[in-house]
Amino acid sequence: MAFSPEVNCLVGDNGSGKTTILDAIYYLSFCKSYFNAIDSQNIRYDQGFFLIQGAILKHEENDKLHCGVKYGQKKQFRRNDKEYSRLADHIGKYPSVILTPNDVDLIKEGSDVRRKFMDGIISQFNKTYLDKLIEYNRALLQRNNLLRFFAENRTFDEESLEIWDEKLIELCTYLHGERRKFVDSFIPGFNGIHGELSSGVESVSLAYMTELDQTPMRDLLKASRAKDRQLRRTCVGIHKDDLDFLIDGNAIRRFGSQGQQKTYLIALRLAQFEFVEKATGVKPMLLLDDIFDKIDDKRVSALMRLVSDQRFGQIFITDTSGDRIPQMFREIGADLKVFNVDGGKIEVQQQLQADGQEK
Repeated sequence: MAFSPEVNCLVGDNGSGKTTILDAIYYLSFCKSYFNAIDSQNIRYDQGFFLIQGAILKHEENDKLHCGVKYGQKKQFRRNDKEYSRLADHIGKYPSVILTPNDVDLIKEGSDVRRKFMDGIISQFNKTYLDKLIEYNRALLQRNNLLRFFAENRTFDEESLEIWDEKLIELCTYLHGERRKFVDSFIPGFNGIHGELSSGVESVSLAYMTELDQTPMRDLLKASRAKDRQLRRTCVGIHKDDLDFLIDGNAIRRFGSQGQQKTYLIALRLAQFEFVEKATGVKPMLLLDDIFDKIDDKRVSALMRLVSDQRFGQIFITDTSGDRIPQMFREIGADLKVFNVDGGKIEVQQQLQADGQEK
């Protein structure tokens, strides 16, 4: 399919394949699925492989991307017929931002989901951060393995443990500093976008929760050593960081309505878009999946005005209603290409110009 460089609406019943199209685009950005990180589980049950091929125009160059996964074989990911030796080298080349109903996990689930949110954004523009984060997780695994070995064999070697302590201290110092800079610079944009969506009727905030703001990693490790040995794992470090989501001074997880939570998440993702664009100089692709549930018409209209004012580049929106989005864009005035998705097949339904006329 050839998509519009502006707004693309994918219309169809639930289960027709709309979200699969968004996930395929996400795959070409991040080398993995947004919904299921286990590649083999994204293969159709009656097939032995899947293949995604796409072309992305960036800086007047047409780049061809290829992602193939076959049972029992290594994933193949190629750019312009050249295979990557490290998939991490692809991250950030073609940024995208996705908003789906699954994003409620950012509010409802544990801190690991919110850390991934931070790491996913920073990694799109800071390769050093991504490399050091991978290195940190490897060192953390080695230290935890060593703690388990000590416990199972009723032994302890302080010098061996300190080798990994020094590695974690070095990496933690850098990663904590980058996370702090990111959050501090992310908040103003997030607050501004949320104000546009909610007409300023709610006050929201976002806070980075980390022990490292008060205590150096070296001191944290020293104070936690007995606990680490008892529990056989490293109990301090950036892998314990969190984000605190607040509305009117209270935890949005407990005190926010479904509509308020949805608005908060939309603002997070749109702020993520603007942040990545400023950091990379490239407008990410914006993927909006089933965004109309649980928010009122006023906020939906505010969202559509936001995404149609040229701030957000190429946009993909899914909807079960064939009329809702075209009608909104007729009222707002923006180019729109509508696709009908049915049983895994897709075809152009209509094209609307900014003046509401069909092309």
